Amino acid sequence: MNPSSSRLVMLGYSRVSTDEQADSRNGLEAQRAAIDAEADARGWDVEHYADEGVSGKIVGPQLLKVMQLLASGRADGLVVSKLDRLSRSIINAATAIENAQKQGWSLVVLDMDLDLTTAAGRMVAGQLILFAQYERELIGERTKAALAAKKARGERIGRPSLAKPGVVRRIVMDRDAGLSFDRIARALEAESILSPAGRPTWQPSTVRRIYNSASSAVAVS
Repeated sequence: MNPSSSRLVMLGYSRVSTDEQADSRNGLEAQRAAIDAEADARGWDVEHYADEGVSGKIVGPQLLKVMQLLASGRADGLVVSKLDRLSRSIINAATAIENAQKQGWSLVVLDMDLDLTTAAGRMVAGQLILFAQYERELIGERTKAALAAKKARGERIGRPSLAKPGVVRRIVMDRDAGLSFDRIARALEAESILSPAGRPTWQPSTVRRIYNSASSAVAVS
């Protein structure tokens, strides 16, 4: 942020998948134009970042960079034109909202009137977090059912993980979505999630061990 200016510095993020690159409605230029129009109306300075040819199911390299900048306090907030440009996963979107609230930066999603600087926007954010919690609980119920079935068959469950259940589920989902162990480790660090040892840093080998342990213990459908 520029300490000599009272204008907010927002990071504008745009994304298109490989299939969407030829669609002008979802194109990077259209997303950037929507962000710039909002910035002009609200007096923001905007720095743009974009992931091209990246699925909304994973955290792209530029989005990861944006999250790291926000976590380190180098910008005031994040603005996207549509929620699905940030993520197609409700859980991942809710995680971004929770990080914004915890780390003290703003999140603005133009197509949903989601703006953490307003009461109405915070209400929308709260509803998304509730939906994400519901989805997490469904995953937890399926996991418990699969684990119980495995135990009933007398199969080895595997040693307990020191990682919190929510972190284990996050690692499994991110890995199954195609992220590398290194990228998952960097994302966990950017979001200030502590490792099983209570450290702010994550090793790819730790992520791999947690994933392999969870995969061998339970096959989540």
